[in-house]
Amino acid sequence: RVNEANRGTTVCLGMRRWKRRHLRPFLASTGGRILFARDGRDAVAKGAAPGDRILVWGQRRPKGLDLLAERLGGPVGRVEDGFLRSVGLGSDFVRPRSLAIDWRGAYYDPTAPSDLETLLATAAFDEGLMARAAAIRRRISEAGLSKYNVGRARIARPIEAAGRSILLIPGQVEDDVSVQLGCADVRRNLDLARAVREANPEAFIAYKPHPDVVARNRDGGGDMAAIAGLCDAVWQGANIDDCLALADEVHVMTSLAGFEALLRGKKVSTYGGPFYAGWGLTGDRMAFPRRNRVLSVDELVAGALILYPRYFDWETGMVCDCEAIVARLTGECRATPAPADATPLLRPDRLVRRLGRLIRETVHA
Repeated sequence: RVNEANRGTTVCLGMRRWKRRHLRPFLASTGGRILFARDGRDAVAKGAAPGDRILVWGQRRPKGLDLLAERLGGPVGRVEDGFLRSVGLGSDFVRPRSLAIDWRGAYYDPTAPSDLETLLATAAFDEGLMARAAAIRRRISEAGLSKYNVGRARIARPIEAAGRSILLIPGQVEDDVSVQLGCADVRRNLDLARAVREANPEAFIAYKPHPDVVARNRDGGGDMAAIAGLCDAVWQGANIDDCLALADEVHVMTSLAGFEALLRGKKVSTYGGPFYAGWGLTGDRMAFPRRNRVLSVDELVAGALILYPRYFDWETGMVCDCEAIVARLTGECRATPAPADATPLLRPDRLVRRLGRLIRETVHA
């Protein structure tokens, strides 16, 4: 399937050099060509021709994109990390084990159709596919897998939560494109914490900052003092699987943690427009007029984890299926020791990666 999809020429526009190395294996084909170019003019100089397709990272708009798209006449797609990515953060340059390529839109933008939304709305989920989805869901839940599989601190049920429902709020990077495109009135972590507290005055509310914010790889965590004042606990650096296990409910803007909570049978409320909202599985504040189909959790898994992403096994050098990556991530998590007690910024491995990041972004911009 991936080999056929990659036939022809893919013009990868405006990709940073370190991302090119990560992307190339996902685009390889026996009958395809990958052309990396800085901008539209560079693509033409390197031989981009009518009919070639264009691929950009996320919502980036490299110089000359529109003119190049008009000249080539082919589709323009967007690539993002998949939902079972790695053991480690992309912002720490850990290579991805899955990527999602979308030729209609972006899975995190509910204002327009995407390949994922269309797939979930129209796909025929046969018995064999459903059996695979159920098995994958169980393995993910049993192994405690998540997108990044970071956060090694273990937590237990707080004594203060006795007799109270535990509501988990996974924080997000507030300037992240999924928040900017996928949220309306609630678009800051503080807005979310305030809305959850107002609706649940007696609940035990725990806030988990986004791992990129904890690692100090990205700003945009919001007013932590104000957020903490609305919550009973801040689970910083905790494993998301532990957090989900303790939670009775999970409240999100667009966080993938809501999807991971559904896989674990949790009640999920959405205040924005994540891809998994609007299918009858979540309590939603926003309306989704195009999403008029009711899905089961396993149908959601089949679409989002089996049919939509691409997977690559770096150990074998081959494209693979979701089950292979679930096995790889499970083994890698078991083999990865918990880090020493050091602040995120002062850990030697993170200092090295931050230096590498600075060099790469300066030299290869």
